[in-house]
Amino acid sequence: MNGVPRVARSSTRTSSSPWACFFCQQARPSWVRVNVPSSFRRNVSGSTPRRAQLREQKESVHVPSMEQIRAHYNKKNATVAYYTLSLIMGTVALSYGSVPLYKMICQTTGWGGQPVRAHGGSYDGDISSRLVPVTSANRIRVTFNASVSDELPWKFVPQQREVRVLPGETALAFYKAENKGDKDIIGVATYSVTPAQCAPYFSKIQCFCFEEQRLNAGETVDMPVFFYLDPDLLTDLNMKGVETVTLNYTFFSIPNPYLPRPSWPC
Repeated sequence: MNGVPRVARSSTRTSSSPWACFFCQQARPSWVRVNVPSSFRRNVSGSTPRRAQLREQKESVHVPSMEQIRAHYNKKNATVAYYTLSLIMGTVALSYGSVPLYKMICQTTGWGGQPVRAHGGSYDGDISSRLVPVTSANRIRVTFNASVSDELPWKFVPQQREVRVLPGETALAFYKAENKGDKDIIGVATYSVTPAQCAPYFSKIQCFCFEEQRLNAGETVDMPVFFYLDPDLLTDLNMKGVETVTLNYTFFSIPNPYLPRPSWPC
């Protein structure tokens, strides 16, 4: 098994020995002369000037100073700060402006079950032309509901349970509010109409909603609601079969009149 390596080693020693045979000496590797193209030799010989040229190009490149780099990043930071400040101011303006805009849309269209203002209807002409009772129609039962928030120590109730009106007929209802607290309180009321499909036809002429109501300690006041049902509800298929409409009022407190007003729902 170990004979082959020994022979190989012995043959190697023999070939490297000066006393090797003629054939072993002829088997030695010999240097081979390779013809190198003249263009390659020129390129190799010219490598040193080329390196000098590259070095000169690197030295000619303008490297900005620390002051220039600092000024560049200060300008970028200022731009980002301006955009961020503009975004914040736009968001704040939109949040404050969205409340009256949303309220106006709801009062005009009746979205969210909010009654439509008499002067914001979708019809043209004098409002008095709408205030003509339709005697051929059935009377609609209008009920009243009232509630207060947990933070408001008021007693708020309607003075009548219901009224029955014709389409186009005006009606007057009253709510009573009593401040049971030991200090003056300012409250604001929101309202809605159910069912929701009747809201576009519930038009109020006078109302205490969305207006600050200040009640002294122990004071009791009557709050009127003057409204009518638009005759166009008779031609609305969604109002077919609707015989009862409910007007809901909810009072919320304003602890400090100098603080921003809450965003009342539509």
